[in-house]
Amino acid sequence: MDAQFAIAGRDFVISVTDKGLRNSILKMKKDQDKTCQLSSHTFMSVSGEPGDTSNFSEYIQGNVKLYSVRNAQDLSPSETANFIRGELADALRSRSPSQVNLLVAGYDKGTSEAALYWIDYLSAMAKVPFAAHGYCGYFLYAVMDREYTPDITLDGAKALIKKCFEVLKTRFIVDYADYTIKVVDKSGTRVLNQDEL
Repeated sequence: MDAQFAIAGRDFVISVTDKGLRNSILKMKKDQDKTCQLSSHTFMSVSGEPGDTSNFSEYIQGNVKLYSVRNAQDLSPSETANFIRGELADALRSRSPSQVNLLVAGYDKGTSEAALYWIDYLSAMAKVPFAAHGYCGYFLYAVMDREYTPDITLDGAKALIKKCFEVLKTRFIVDYADYTIKVVDKSGTRVLNQDEL
């Protein structure tokens, strides 16, 4: 029942994840941050089984940090997404696959472009202009497909996020109380409040 979606512009990515932690019919937590900062200009949002998401996130975060310490440079968003995809593919062929779905968002300082990568638990990966994981995708892909333009601005993306919230509130049976909203651009990663949209 996780809600996770993101929109990429030319020089930014805005990502939204719900803060609820649920198991079947139980609400276990309502302030869970489902994002993981990988570098100053790259982060990922994770959904799936609670144990797998925390273990896999910490593993990826540690390895990306180790790379940057050893090589005195950060991985680009593309390199990070390909590393994550490779780790998921290796885990899939082992006795302990990870049941995680990810959205990797980042800003590449070398090319001055933002990128959004959709990765699922079967290690399928695609660079996309907008993405969603979870049941919210059934409702939000139609809205994002209709409203998205390749030259979308940050203000336009914020307005689109508001429309997505309205669709979820109106049509979806689960009421998400709160969200983590993050933006990554040339200035780095920052957190937005819902009233800043």
